[in-house]
Amino acid sequence: MDIRPGISFVARRSRLILLWPLLSLCIAALGWASILNTLERERRGREEDALRDAATVARGYAEHLGRTFHMIDQILQHVRFEWALSGGQLRLEGPGAPGLFPSTPIFNVGIVGPDGKLVTNTLRVTREDVADRMYFRFQREQTADALYVGEAAKGRSSGRSVVHFSRRLVGSDGKFAGVVRAAVAPAYLTANYDPVALGGNGLLSILGSDGAIRASRVGDTVYASYTSPFTAAALAAPALRSQLLAKRGGSMLVDGAAWFGDHRNRYLGWQQVPDFPVVAIAAVDQQEAFAAFAKVRESTLARAIVSSAVLAIFTLIAMALSLRLGWRKYQIELARAAYRLATEEGTEGFYICRAVRDRNGAIADFEVIDCNQTGAELYGRPREAMVGARLSTLHQGDDSDWRARLLHRFIIAVERGVFEDEIEVPFNGTSEKWYRVKMVHSNGLLSVTAWDITDSKRHMFELERRGNEDPLTGLPNRHWMTAYLPAALQRAGDKRDMVALLFIDLDGFKNVNDTAGHHSGDELLRHVTKRLKLAVRPADHVVRVGGDEFIVIIEQAQDHGAVAHIAERVLQAFHERFHVAGGSFPVGASIGISLFPQDGTDMQELLTHADAAMYAVKTSGKMNYRFFDREYYEAVRAKIDRNAELRHALETDQLVLYYQPRVEMATGATCSLEALVRWAHPTRGILEPIDFIPLAEESGLIVQLGEVVIDKVCAQIAYWSRQGRDVVPVSINVSPRQFNESDVTEVLRQAIERHGISPRLVEIELTESSMTADSVHVSQSLENIQRLGVALAVDDFGTGYSSLSQLQRLDFDVLKVDKAFTAELEKTREGSVFFTAIITMAHALGMRVVAEGVETVGQARCLKQLQCDEIQGYFISMPLPATDRQPILPRYVL
Repeated sequence: MDIRPGISFVARRSRLILLWPLLSLCIAALGWASILNTLERERRGREEDALRDAATVARGYAEHLGRTFHMIDQILQHVRFEWALSGGQLRLEGPGAPGLFPSTPIFNVGIVGPDGKLVTNTLRVTREDVADRMYFRFQREQTADALYVGEAAKGRSSGRSVVHFSRRLVGSDGKFAGVVRAAVAPAYLTANYDPVALGGNGLLSILGSDGAIRASRVGDTVYASYTSPFTAAALAAPALRSQLLAKRGGSMLVDGAAWFGDHRNRYLGWQQVPDFPVVAIAAVDQQEAFAAFAKVRESTLARAIVSSAVLAIFTLIAMALSLRLGWRKYQIELARAAYRLATEEGTEGFYICRAVRDRNGAIADFEVIDCNQTGAELYGRPREAMVGARLSTLHQGDDSDWRARLLHRFIIAVERGVFEDEIEVPFNGTSEKWYRVKMVHSNGLLSVTAWDITDSKRHMFELERRGNEDPLTGLPNRHWMTAYLPAALQRAGDKRDMVALLFIDLDGFKNVNDTAGHHSGDELLRHVTKRLKLAVRPADHVVRVGGDEFIVIIEQAQDHGAVAHIAERVLQAFHERFHVAGGSFPVGASIGISLFPQDGTDMQELLTHADAAMYAVKTSGKMNYRFFDREYYEAVRAKIDRNAELRHALETDQLVLYYQPRVEMATGATCSLEALVRWAHPTRGILEPIDFIPLAEESGLIVQLGEVVIDKVCAQIAYWSRQGRDVVPVSINVSPRQFNESDVTEVLRQAIERHGISPRLVEIELTESSMTADSVHVSQSLENIQRLGVALAVDDFGTGYSSLSQLQRLDFDVLKVDKAFTAELEKTREGSVFFTAIITMAHALGMRVVAEGVETVGQARCLKQLQCDEIQGYFISMPLPATDRQPILPRYVL
């Protein structure tokens, strides 16, 4: 075959043949440059995301530490307050401890005396000397009251690493009286480590202003300061340490070989904790942050290599087929068509824009040079109408302020080179759409890529709405209030405005649930919601905080009168009955009101005081409103404290018994004793029954107190009996509430059997009101007591409304006449007449008569003439404490 024509043709086309390898090299170089540039931009984007994530987590961690430190400070101040109230006698390891904190090695609280000795501790440890501890030395040397946040150290009580917080104790003389301190484990301070945000090798750490690490956590491992993953060399470097302490917050990439023991590079963010001399640090592991990008990069480079090989093969084929230019042209057109198809089928809108400048050279607008079909569809225009259009005309119908903000974003992209953000775009003037926009400026042109993220944004907003909304009533819930109210109080404080909280509790709601069912109760709550919204002002917020409790937040309240007017409107909303599926029900409202700033400066304090005011309404008749009254609140608190004291007295056996003799008039012999309870208070001395019996009656502790008295009396009788002397009976007072709320018969029976005494040595005294409460129950109980062999006495006769039929039917043994009638014997004739009638009636019923409160010789003589059986009072003897023998008086007393 003659090949010379082919060689000649190739020689003539040598320039075309040599053009292909040169063109291929240019294409490969451009392709690799583009790929490498894209990968670099992606890497920088990933790095910016990691830095931003680290800074965001650090800010969240700083806010968490701020709340945690404030909570710890509140606990310390509360303990200090309780210590002051107790006169320095507060104990944290006993049943009387405040109970506001967990008694665990993770978090324990203690009180240190002025000598550095540990006085009390929630871990119930022995005394130890902490005078060398920095937190003690700091408070001892300071004169001002300040919270101290110390370095991490090994706790002597728990044996574990702890961070010490302390406040100064000051005695009544104004001098240093010790320290109240909290020892908090580093695990407690780093417990909010989020593996989703930080990964498995992320870091949370607390850096003090002195450059020392308080606590650190890497993944699931918590480190103390002396085992911190930060190396000593890094901490000693002033430049690195000062970089974290110089600014309030920021982020940077940190060399793992210089900073971390595991030598892993991390993106580190830091934020100074408000009000505290510490810096919150959060770090994201670089290897974990770039794991996905590494795979993408590896895959992209592999595809680029394959593409380069394909390009080389294509070049060889093109060189061999250079004479077939038509075919080659056809192949190029096919490739262009495929590229356009791929671009047009994408979901992103793509635009090329050019800045339009005014006569001063400032950017005034942007012109669209080109866009893809998707980009044109986002504006609802054909592609041809988009080319040449300006940004201002595309958004001509939108708000001018919004157009200015959009133009500002484009200008920022030109100045920075790269800009990425989420923007909210008005759509058809009726709804909003959200786009994520990325802009890149190069060679005087701005390439803009837009993704429609409206659906994901709406989903996020819906989740946020559900989290802040009560599903039953549609009102904001407690979660919303805890986020909104502190900011509202801050705004009010800045403007010196008043904010009012109305704490509303429904009266009678439980009756609806119990009688008509929970479905009707839910329907009623929805009706209540509608009425509350109509009763308050449009700008006020109605919040359902749970159950049948609501909060109304009134901002910019003018004065007390304006708030009272709104409260009255709320009460009027409950005047009409509520009609639900289960019937028609009357439901009222009790409203407690607290005001900012006079009743409190933070949310919790205002809520507590509003709740206290509401409780005052509940206890005084309901269906009313009341402003917080600090004096009333303190009185209630004092009452609660006294109740706690009495409960503690019962638990620690502070009750003692005194015994007052009863003497027989005919013989002068001591025939019985009355047991009288006293409270041996550790600080106030011996307290009379009038000081604590009414409190016990009101709180229900009288039942437990009565059981203690019965047991003590039986134990004392048993002791006296073992001494070998004759023992007279002892009478025990039983409260009406004790009689109605417990089985007194069973309590007596068990005490008598437990101590092995004769029932004839015990008498039970009950008031007239005990017999009129529930006649069937009372009669049965008294009969059961008599079957035990225990005598019955009616105490304080004449002050109540006794039933004579009850006295006759129950066959009482003793009738004790109240001392008020004894006092009238020498004063009026009617006094003797009354006593004569009582004695005659009692003797007719077979009962012995005892005159109480006998204090003079004249009273005793008069009672003897009236044939009274026994007398009791200061004339005979005052109540006497128990000794080795019963206080039997000599017969010559009368």
